[in-house]
Amino acid sequence: MDLPDLPTVFTPVVPLREGGDALSRAVALAPVQGAGTLVWVRSLARIEAAVVLEPEAPLAAARPALFAAASALADALGAYGPAEVPLTLRWPATIRINAAEVGRARLAWPPGAPEDAVPDWLVVGIEARLIFPEGWEPGHGLHQTALREEGWTEEELSAADLTAAWARHLMAGLAEWQHPGPRGGFARLAERYLARLEAEPWMGDARRGLDPASGALVTERDGSRTLHALTEALAQPA
Repeated sequence: MDLPDLPTVFTPVVPLREGGDALSRAVALAPVQGAGTLVWVRSLARIEAAVVLEPEAPLAAARPALFAAASALADALGAYGPAEVPLTLRWPATIRINAAEVGRARLAWPPGAPEDAVPDWLVVGIEARLIFPEGWEPGHGLHQTALREEGWTEEELSAADLTAAWARHLMAGLAEWQHPGPRGGFARLAERYLARLEAEPWMGDARRGLDPASGALVTERDGSRTLHALTEALAQPA
């Protein structure tokens, strides 16, 4: 099983066997191979992939790459699945189908990198469950689901095809973000992400936005603004 043809920006392409950790491998390769390195896992049960980026902005302003990765995964899955099935994002980067978790986007950066300095690299990664593992019992993990359970047919559950689709959507989203203007820039990245973001109880009826300087979620209510730091919502960097 190999990936379909991809734009030449993605090189090298590094496949891993079932059970591999794409994000960790991409982090290890980032200082050597640089931007465009794509690592993916050959699997029948899940999609997992990661891409090395070389940002031009300081670390704090570059972290919204996580939103581009999450939106790209949602778009890739949506292209293969039933149009009527709700596919949403939960802050900051959990992918949900019919209000159940099916995958997530992840982000890694160099340990100790200053917030106000351009990092040598970033790695964005994604994973999503194609099928439940053998022996999975109904009701175990009530808030989890798998693509096949939600109407993605077996013929469409190729990790290779979905990985390639995510990579293409990611490239398009990053290019749009990096070209400010009426159809691009950070505002467009935020618009795409926020259109899928679930309104959780702690958000209430507040207006929502994203802070371009830090990736924080901004909620506004009755003239008061609250910033919910992206770094507080993420796991520790690799």
